[in-house]
Formats: sequence, C-alpha cells, structure tokens
Amino acid sequence: MVRMKNVAVFEGAARAFIGVLGGITPAQWDEPGLGVWTIRSLAGHTARAISTVEEYLSGPAASTASCPDAESYFLGLHDSSVGSDAVAARGVTAGVQLGDDPHSAVTGSLRRALAALATQPSNRIVSVVGGRTIPLEEYLRTRSFELVVHTMDLSRAAGIAHALPAEAVAEVAALAARVAALGGNGEVLLLALTGRLALPEGFSVV
Repeated sequence: MVRMKNVAVFEGAARAFIGVLGGITPAQWDEPGLGVWTIRSLAGHTARAISTVEEYLSGPAASTASCPDAESYFLGLHDSSVGSDAVAARGVTAGVQLGDDPHSAVTGSLRRALAALATQPSNRIVSVVGGRTIPLEEYLRTRSFELVVHTMDLSRAAGIAHALPAEAVAEVAALAARVAALGGNGEVLLLALTGRLALPEGFSVV
C-alpha cells in the first residue's frame, strides 16, 4: 500500500484547503487571488492538486518513472506543457469547473481520491502532465506542496485564517529547501535562513 505518512500529509493539507474554501463569500470569487488569477482561479488551480490524484489513478499504471522523486519533478518544470501560461489557463478552467459550490465539489474530489489511494500498491507509478511518470508516493509529495503553498496564498487573498497541519508545513518546507539545494541555490537559502543575507529579489524554488 502507499506509504501512510504521505497520504496523511496530503489529506491534512487538503482538508485545510477545504476549510478555507468554506469561508469564501460569493462576492469574493472574482477578487484578485494570485498573479493573473482571481480567487476562483487560484482555488481551481489548488483543487487540481486533489483532482489530478483522482484522475491519474483512473488511468493505467506506468512501468517506469522518468521522475524518480518530487525534487526532480519540480526541477523539471520547464517544458511548454507545464509553462506558466499553460498552468494559468488550467487554473482558470478549473476554477470555472468548481461551479456554484466549490466547497462541496472539492470535498467530493478528496473523498474519491482517498478511496482510490487506499487501493494502490506501494510501487504504483502514475503518468502526469507533460508525459512524465513518477512514483505515486512522490507525486503525493508534490500535491502536498501545491496544497500547502496555495492554501496560504488563498488564505492571504481572501483574508481567511487557515489551519494547515504543522507536519504538512514542515514536510513542504523541507522539500522546498531540497529543491533549492539541488537546483544550485542551497547556499543562498542557507544564508537567508540563518540571518546572514536576504534572499535575492524574485527568488523562488519553482
């Protein structure tokens, strides 16, 4: 079976996201969210961290993994299928697809995703956007990353407090640090984290 810790972190982050969704008022959905996204589009993009688990598990298992882990997944986000314009467009579409009751829509998606995860072997490999393949356990780490970061984004945009589990935040922070280090920015990050220097303007690990 899939490692329980990865599933638990994913579920905890997803439920925190759903908690924020439940506090968004009808008048807020068209307000600014993040970058080009409205709050609805930001919510739609975040919801894809759950719906893609459900979607990809409904397809056939891949035989080999082109991305061995979550770190290499994020380091490889440079082709056109996962470029910023494509991601932005998918977020807008996903936001529209949330319909009139996003809270219920995402709650149902999480329920189905968790049910699918409960039946998967520990060595399951999934095919994801861009033609890449990755072990399911590692894909869940990327989904937790998206859920934690964008739940914070949504919380700030909508002015609604979140309840992200400390374990989920810690796991995602550690993943971000590893991506930075493997991408050649480990020393820059360490200097900032230890109060030596500020991060360069526009610094990001993704």
